[in-house]
Amino acid sequence: MSSRPRPSVFESFNYAIEGVIHVLRTQRNMRIHFAVAVIVLAVAVAVGVAKLELIALLLAIAFVLIAEMINTAIEGAIDVATTSFDPMAKLAKDIAAGAVLIASVNAVAIGYLVFAGKAADKTARVLDKIRSAPAEITLVALVLTVIVVIATKAWTGRGTPLRGGLPSGHAAIGFAGWMAATYIVNDSHRFIVSGLTFMMALLVAQTRVESGVHSALEVAYGGALGALVTLVVFQLL
Repeated sequence: MSSRPRPSVFESFNYAIEGVIHVLRTQRNMRIHFAVAVIVLAVAVAVGVAKLELIALLLAIAFVLIAEMINTAIEGAIDVATTSFDPMAKLAKDIAAGAVLIASVNAVAIGYLVFAGKAADKTARVLDKIRSAPAEITLVALVLTVIVVIATKAWTGRGTPLRGGLPSGHAAIGFAGWMAATYIVNDSHRFIVSGLTFMMALLVAQTRVESGVHSALEVAYGGALGALVTLVVFQLL
């Protein structure tokens, strides 16, 4: 019986790359991690982070990607080894998923520490420009949004006044809360509060899409409408 020949260095690299490609093709979370990594690195280059900050970002990104790949490998091995439900197999999958969660939370914390100061200054300037802009501009944008919402609802004919259809009321309230919190909070805490409320609004929008009540378009219209209405109120007051 002949033993299998050891792969060459080139073949080993090829197998490794095939593994990365497979995870990208089959795992939605891995594609999300890759997309976020590209965006984070692009923003890091654009704002000119220091060398040590870039190293921290690269390590955090690598940690998340490696954890996701190990999680996928563990899940695949367990699925091959077990054909029926096994509590220990479920526990192993949960632990592997927990490792990805810890890596992701760590990456978010590092990203916040790196970008918080730079993003807070730029965000504050942008928000001040928007707030000080003539109210007529925001009113025109609001009217246009409402017209598009009504036209789309008339065209699609979907949903009822209280469920489904366009726009999403939940998304409108969520993004209205984000806009209100952004302007109510003082400058020293505006970035963190605005960021947290924005993520909450996104989670509300995601739940409406995931539950099948609204489409992504309906949620986007609702979010834009809620944010614009709140912006108009703050400008007029």
